Amino acid sequence: MMKIRRFFQKWMLQEDLNFLLTNRIPRITLTRFMGWWSQIRHPWVVKSSMSVWRLFSDLDLSDAKHTQFDSLHACFTRELKPGARVVNLEPSLMTSPCDAIVGACGTITQGQVFQAKGFPYQLETLLGTSAHCQHWPAALEGGTYITLRLTSSMYHRFHAPHDVQLKHVTYISGDTWNVNPVALARVQELFCKNERAVLHMQTQEGVPFLIVPVAAVLVASMRFHAVDVLLNLRYKGPNEMPCDAAYVKGQEMGWFEHGSTILVFVPKGFALAEGIAPGVQIRMGQALLQILA
Repeated sequence: MMKIRRFFQKWMLQEDLNFLLTNRIPRITLTRFMGWWSQIRHPWVVKSSMSVWRLFSDLDLSDAKHTQFDSLHACFTRELKPGARVVNLEPSLMTSPCDAIVGACGTITQGQVFQAKGFPYQLETLLGTSAHCQHWPAALEGGTYITLRLTSSMYHRFHAPHDVQLKHVTYISGDTWNVNPVALARVQELFCKNERAVLHMQTQEGVPFLIVPVAAVLVASMRFHAVDVLLNLRYKGPNEMPCDAAYVKGQEMGWFEHGSTILVFVPKGFALAEGIAPGVQIRMGQALLQILA
C-alpha cells in the first residue's frame, strides 16, 4: 500500500499532469458531484472512497475524535479529540485559525499582495464590488497578509485567531480552480476567480481585519456558525449577511467541506510571528502574528 501511495504521489508531482488533471476538467460539475457523493451513507462507498483518498494523500486520523465515519463528508469535517490542539493564549499573539501550510506572505503594498512569486493580485479585485468591502484596501495598506493552504487530508475546521467579533459576511460566488502551488504559479489572480467569503472581523480592542476562506475544486462549500446557511455553488443569495458573533481565542467558527485556503489580512501594527515563512506547516492555535506594542 505504501509503495502504491508513493507511486501516485510522485505521479501527481509532475506539474503538467497535475495541472491537467485538477484544472482542465469540468471543475464545477465535478465539484457538485463530489458534494453529492460525499454525502452518501453507505459503508462500501465510504470505505472505497477513503482508500482512493489515501492513495493521493497522507490522511492521518490519529487525532480525530472519531475514526469511523458514515460518509466522506463526516470525515472531511471531522472534529478533533479534546486537547489535540493547544491554543497559545498570549494576548500579544494572533494564532493560526487552521491547520495549514504557510504560502505567500508579506506586506500589503499599494493594495497589492501575492498568491505566489511573480503572481500578484489586488485586494480590491479579491474583495469584489460590495459596498461593504470598498474601504478595506485603504484600511489594510501597509499591513500584513498570510496565505494558509489546507491540504485535502488536513483538519478542515477554522477557529478564532484572537478574542474577536465577526461583524459581517460577504459571499462571492465564483469558479473552483485548484489552489495547490502548481495552479497558483500558473493561473493569474486565482483567488480572485474562485468562490470565497469575506469575513469582516474586529478584535476586542477594535482593530479591524479580514479572514477570507477561498473554496476550490471538490471543495466549494463552506459553513459558518454565525450564518445559518450553507454557502456553496448552489447558493443564490443574499450575498451580504450582517451578524454580530463574538468568539474567544481558539473557538470554532466554521469549516470547509474538504480543503482549501484561508487568507488573513491585518492592518499596520502586526508582524509575522517567529518562524512563520512560506512552506512552514502550522497547526491551529500556534502563533501566527505578533501584535506590536
